[in-house]
Amino acid sequence: MTQPDPGAAGGTRPARPHHKFTADGRRMREVLSYSRRGSRFTPNQQEAWDAHHEGWVIPDEAVEAPDFSWSDWFGREAPLIVEIGSGVGEATAALAAARPECNVLALEVWRPGVADTLWRVAEAGADNVRMCSVDAVWTMEHLIAPHSIEELWTFFPDPWHKKRHHKRRLVAPSFARLVVSRLVPGGTWRLATDWADYAEQMVEVLDAEPGLTGGVVDRWAERPVTKFERKGLAADRTITDLRYTTSA
Repeated sequence: MTQPDPGAAGGTRPARPHHKFTADGRRMREVLSYSRRGSRFTPNQQEAWDAHHEGWVIPDEAVEAPDFSWSDWFGREAPLIVEIGSGVGEATAALAAARPECNVLALEVWRPGVADTLWRVAEAGADNVRMCSVDAVWTMEHLIAPHSIEELWTFFPDPWHKKRHHKRRLVAPSFARLVVSRLVPGGTWRLATDWADYAEQMVEVLDAEPGLTGGVVDRWAERPVTKFERKGLAADRTITDLRYTTSA
């Protein structure tokens, strides 16, 4: 198990922050970049879960084992790609299938989305994907070794569009520093959003991070048009793609 990086933000937050309680048993409220939605499966999702979760879904409690190892769960050592917020797996399945030489870790807290991803991954033949529903920031801090990620994908993260909720946005200075510490030299961070003010914030934050170089780019042709992108387009919102790299 990768030990926490002393330079990482967040201290000793638990792997499952929604399980954090005070000494007298009261649940503690934490500022997170996501909210947990309903977990009820449709019949098709249940079928996909039953067929594939044992092989492709890493249980939440597994990451707390002292001997936790990504290679054990993937069954091999290979270059690592991480996707934060894989949704229903449209991009995950297509992009992972095109990269069979890489291990693709998809982080998604919405269980029905994980189940949808399982059947899409199976349909695409992308058996190099593993799913995990543990908090992404904690995972990056405690389970991802420094300079070990080839690529990070953050497509359509929750925009938290109300101003009072902007503090919950994932792309913030502390997280940018953490990402730089986890990407390999020359590693790539690809992002996309359909909210103009979040795109502006992303550019402001990432341009200010000295370990990153990049900016707004043309739409990444490899990335399929996803449910969230279609929703944004239907609402006449502009889709912004960004690409940043670390120094080689």
